Amino acid sequence: MALTYLHTMVRVKNLEASMAFFELLGLKETHRTDHEGGRFTLVFMAAPGQEETPVELTYNWDGDDELPSDSRHFGHLAYRVDNIYEACQHFMDNGVTINRPPHDGRMAFVRSPDNISIELLQAGEALAPAEPWASMKNTGHW
Repeated sequence: MALTYLHTMVRVKNLEASMAFFELLGLKETHRTDHEGGRFTLVFMAAPGQEETPVELTYNWDGDDELPSDSRHFGHLAYRVDNIYEACQHFMDNGVTINRPPHDGRMAFVRSPDNISIELLQAGEALAPAEPWASMKNTGHW
């Protein structure tokens, strides 16, 4: 049996806020479908040049009271970045909390508006530990 990865789906409460978060990450909308009968919208977002591995944002028009307040059961999405410190600073500059700062120059975690954990991993070797990251405290959980 041959398998082909298609996408990762996450349910979102606020489509605009979630799209803005994933745009900060560098993803772009690649496809959108509105389903009148089911009253939901699917928005696919992917990193440029990686359209074959999108995140599917599912938005229910009538709300989604079934969504848990904490999506830890989901795990996380992981993305490689060229410079972990620059990526984290970009998120901080845009009001995103760095839940697990890159103390080690290698890995950090942030969360989307819907509490989806996003792991950021340094491309190649870890960067040398640097401030303020090395001494920054963890915030919440990831």
